[in-house]
Amino acid sequence: MTLQIRIQDGATPPYEQVRAQISEQARSGALPVGYRLPTVRALAESLGLAANTVAKAYRALESDGVIETRGRNGTFVAAAGTAAERQAAEAAQTYAERVRRLGLEEDAALAAVRDALRAAYAR
Repeated sequence: MTLQIRIQDGATPPYEQVRAQISEQARSGALPVGYRLPTVRALAESLGLAANTVAKAYRALESDGVIETRGRNGTFVAAAGTAAERQAAEAAQTYAERVRRLGLEEDAALAAVRDALRAAYAR
């Protein structure tokens, strides 16, 4: 899962091409929630665009709720859906990062989640 953008010559402005392609990849799941996007400067350089062009696309994406900037930590694909769904996605991302740091295999991490959900919903 990596960001893939292709800029084509034509009537569509480059910033709109960047915005549309990132938006589509986030919506389709090709870029999962929490995926860290390249910096404006790095993406501009890799695409051969001006940094202001990519910055304009990022601002539009942030305004649309597709991405979120977390200060010096970077820019990430935001959760879509309701506030509860966004918070759940953020919690899941935090959990996934934590269990990976702890060295748990995916099956063990999923089993822990299933057990916790069974306990929470059994009430």
